Amino acid sequence: MSLHLRAQLARRQFEAELEVGDGERVAVLGHNGAGKSTLLGVLAGTLRPDAGRATLDGTVLFDLGPGRHRWLRPHARGISLLAQDALLFPHLSVIENVAFGPRVGGASKREARQRAERWLDEVGASELAGRRPSQLSGGQAQRVAIARALASEPRLLLLDEPMAALDIAVAPLLRRVLGRVLADRSAMVVTHDALDALLLSERIIVLEEGRIVESGPTAEVLRHPRSRFAARIAGLNLIRGTFVEGGVQDGTGLVIEGMRKEGEELRVGDPAAAVFSPAGVSIYIEPHPGSPRNNVPVTVAELEPLGDLVRVRSDDHHGHVLSADVTVRSVAELDLYPGREVTYSVKAAAVVLYPL
Repeated sequence: MSLHLRAQLARRQFEAELEVGDGERVAVLGHNGAGKSTLLGVLAGTLRPDAGRATLDGTVLFDLGPGRHRWLRPHARGISLLAQDALLFPHLSVIENVAFGPRVGGASKREARQRAERWLDEVGASELAGRRPSQLSGGQAQRVAIARALASEPRLLLLDEPMAALDIAVAPLLRRVLGRVLADRSAMVVTHDALDALLLSERIIVLEEGRIVESGPTAEVLRHPRSRFAARIAGLNLIRGTFVEGGVQDGTGLVIEGMRKEGEELRVGDPAAAVFSPAGVSIYIEPHPGSPRNNVPVTVAELEPLGDLVRVRSDDHHGHVLSADVTVRSVAELDLYPGREVTYSVKAAAVVLYPL
């Protein structure tokens, strides 16, 4: 299976081009309104772009533009969309819900039921076959929805935040189910959860304002993000700019000194990023002298409990949102509260510099 997509939709300021390889699982990240739902809608056939072309295994899904009006209807695309809500037919039993797709696709009643039974067993929901959707918990309904999506034997599976509506205790079980059934299957997973991206995908793409701004292997993107959203979801601080000797300078003149990422070449003037962990940030009332340090004046915006620590999110005076992880005792001793002016200090040795 191979997917090639190029699409533009002016009213949503969407313009993207991407490929998905055979058996590849891709996570799609981005802020609300970044274009994630638009991307899924264009692929599923529920949203028509102004122009572009998409092919799946050589089948043309659409080819639109001056003099081109080809558009394949959603049910003929070989694509299944799994939404946040299970959206099961309330008047059908579980097994009838799962068998619905194969029946619509032309399978006999017997074959459709066999496929439904196989996929219910695959997701650990065989015992639910005779129930109605109203008799299912949220986690059970979502497992049935996964079985229904896969029973249609799609060439590409689209998942729109499949864990978003689930209780925190249920999500890990469903994540394991998805990890198993998605193995060697082509899929795109929209998520805001770094754990989902890490466990369910091989590659990440990041959308901002309808454009793909970052793409790469999942572990690499989460370890060395090049977009602010990827940095936030990975729990890291990111400052983008240009490389100057020993550091990265942003558009406001702020310079963050650090160490070059091993194996990466950087020349003065190259686009570059400085990344550092909130755990490497210390908070002071005044700038901290001593070994090579980066001192950034910030205004505390939010305090978030994080196990035994507190994540202090702050806005600096250069337009960045930065985080520091400190102890509860430090919060008390420094008298931290939203609006408090403090200094974030991080050693240059704790900052990684790499090219964009």
